[in-house]
Amino acid sequence: MKNGERLDKIVANMGYGSRKDVKKHIKNGRVKVNNEIIRNNELKINPEKDIIHFDDIQVNYRKFIYLMMNKPQGLVSSTDDSRSKTVVDIIDNKYKVFKPFPVGRLDKDTEGLLIISNDGKMAHELLSPRKKVNKKYYVEVDNYIEDEHINIFSEGITLDDGYKTLPSQLEVVNSSIISRVYLTIQEGKFHQVKRMFDTIGMKVIYLKRVSMGDLNLDKTLEPGEYRELTEYEINVLRNS
Repeated sequence: MKNGERLDKIVANMGYGSRKDVKKHIKNGRVKVNNEIIRNNELKINPEKDIIHFDDIQVNYRKFIYLMMNKPQGLVSSTDDSRSKTVVDIIDNKYKVFKPFPVGRLDKDTEGLLIISNDGKMAHELLSPRKKVNKKYYVEVDNYIEDEHINIFSEGITLDDGYKTLPSQLEVVNSSIISRVYLTIQEGKFHQVKRMFDTIGMKVIYLKRVSMGDLNLDKTLEPGEYRELTEYEINVLRNS
């Protein structure tokens, strides 16, 4: 067991207390490795092969977590913010020990699908423009949407800083004084959706992400609610 991770770190990461607390638990004989009581918190083990018990209950080790949140308005898509509450602030401590982060950002006043995970590789795959992963939004804007706007979006829009977006898909639900549309993009520039509509003289008054890749927001989740992804959903994301 010379190679691997420290026992106290592994047990703490599984949500059994702080490193300080776990060290006490180990010294008090509450932790077993391969059915042997271990009192050395510095022992290095392989959590994917060695069997750990805490108070005779097996510790199910996992390296990554994947959460789906229906992000509410008012929260910042960050791990830490000195002025505002973040999406990570509202998740349970048993998930916080994994040091998760939001995969991509939604504006403070934007709702909808947000993945929270500690899987950096998957996050990169989903967010890299080169991968061209679709992000679909439900949008309400303060003007009529015409066919010409659909064509403009499909050709890519030049934003206020000169950047030209990739082609996007605009689907009209209804066109009126308050138009409702779905917009699918493959990037995530700062305030991109709002800036795209600003370019055609329209203001976004409501914005909600409804899907990412082939993963759709669970409609049973109220704003602020979250749950773990199923194995099937994780595979859907990875293959997006």
